Amino acid sequence: MLFVDELQAVGANCKCANYFLWTAFGFGIIKLTTFVLRFLSLIFDIFLLPSTDYSKYGAGKGSYCVITGASDGIGKEFARQMAAKKFNLLLVSRTLSKLEALQEELQKEFGVTVKTLAFDVSLDQNSNYLSLQKICDELPVTVLINNVGQSHSIPVPFLETEEKELRDIITINNTATLLITQSVASSIVRQASKGHTKGLILTMGSFGGLIPTPLLATYSGSKSFLQNWSNALAGELKPANVDVEIVLSYLVTSAMSKIKRSSAMIPSPKNFVRSTLSSVGHRSGAQERFASLTPYWSHALYHFVIEETLGVYSKMVNSINYGFHNSIRQRAIRKAQRLAKSQ
Repeated sequence: MLFVDELQAVGANCKCANYFLWTAFGFGIIKLTTFVLRFLSLIFDIFLLPSTDYSKYGAGKGSYCVITGASDGIGKEFARQMAAKKFNLLLVSRTLSKLEALQEELQKEFGVTVKTLAFDVSLDQNSNYLSLQKICDELPVTVLINNVGQSHSIPVPFLETEEKELRDIITINNTATLLITQSVASSIVRQASKGHTKGLILTMGSFGGLIPTPLLATYSGSKSFLQNWSNALAGELKPANVDVEIVLSYLVTSAMSKIKRSSAMIPSPKNFVRSTLSSVGHRSGAQERFASLTPYWSHALYHFVIEETLGVYSKMVNSINYGFHNSIRQRAIRKAQRLAKSQ
């Protein structure tokens, strides 16, 4: 009798083990299937799906696109490429002379109407936002591109970050972006409610917000804030027929990155903006995120690999990021010391 009981116990244990193994196997199949589907979606988004059709956002129909930080770099390239799509433009930046030169250039080359508004977003003056809202209330605005932003001058420990730099980053990247969006979005919602066009709000995010970045802690936090804010806004404005997306990018040659030479991982503003505008509505590398896109092909692959392997919040990625930016900091310090000695 004891032998029979032991056999029954062994049989029960085997059944439990088999059940556990089949359950684990089932979960493994589900995990592998979802991974394959995300990877196929990544490939389709980057290389196979057609470019975004901007006629649904009012291209060529007299609609306006508002672009902040429009006088240089990525913002200037957004202005050129949106003008080429036959959007009228309202360009917002700090330097009036640069805005006026770009206004003349774009009107002559593309035959669109270009309006300008110059103000310094770091000052955070209510009068500037009221002026922007007043202009937009009188225009058929359907697109807003939040491009204005600021990073640290060089990677710096948080405890050594100067107060002005800290405040400027938060004011420009967060406060100004939110208040500019409030000033413009009511016009976009109003146009979208008429049913003739959809609205679109794009906000420039960063891998610095995707991945916690030591030595750029304030900038990293400001971009992470924009990620969550933009995703939340996407849910709010979807019923109003307005698309809201955050654009995630790795490095781009620009004044902010201080990188002058492009490469496979570091595109020029022209190539980056082209990939961004053609990818609106696709997630590309941001397969796991709502209302987000990582548009440039190498950035998308990089994002996907990090997310699917170590994870953006892993200790190893944080350590690698620290080492990378510490190296940049040390090179910048040595360069500053050499310049100081030569003077």
